[in-house]
Amino acid sequence: MEELAKKLGERLKAGKGMLVTAESCTGGWVSQAVTSVAGSSDWFERGFVTYSNAAKQELLGVRAETLARHGAVSEQTAREMALGALARGKGTHALAITGVAGPTGGSREKPVGTVCFAWADAAGCRSETLHFAGDREAVRRQSVVHALQGTLNRLDGG
Repeated sequence: MEELAKKLGERLKAGKGMLVTAESCTGGWVSQAVTSVAGSSDWFERGFVTYSNAAKQELLGVRAETLARHGAVSEQTAREMALGALARGKGTHALAITGVAGPTGGSREKPVGTVCFAWADAAGCRSETLHFAGDREAVRRQSVVHALQGTLNRLDGG
């Protein structure tokens, strides 16, 4: 995780980019990971921790209709989180994470370990859903690593 954060910082700084994060199930862990890198203020603009639906709406502009129709754990919500973070922050790249880390809260359609990601920048927004195994900490850790790697991939044009 530390190496990914350092590599991401180098890439963003070289391209004069700034990262903004919007986190739910990871509770600010991505922000913690990137700010553990010395000099991250050169490439990390801010992080939103929006655990509740109300926070997602108030701070990121996630629409009540999106939450009602698709739920907080959905690619639709993740995309609105990422786009909201990009619009409300002063960054050039945003990532968003929302999911069910467990051990409770899952359903048949969205079992524990279901995590939705989105990455947004001037070129648009991409999202995906993954299913991680393990306990709460393992799901959250895997989510942070995937979010950082996904941001690197996005910077590479993926």
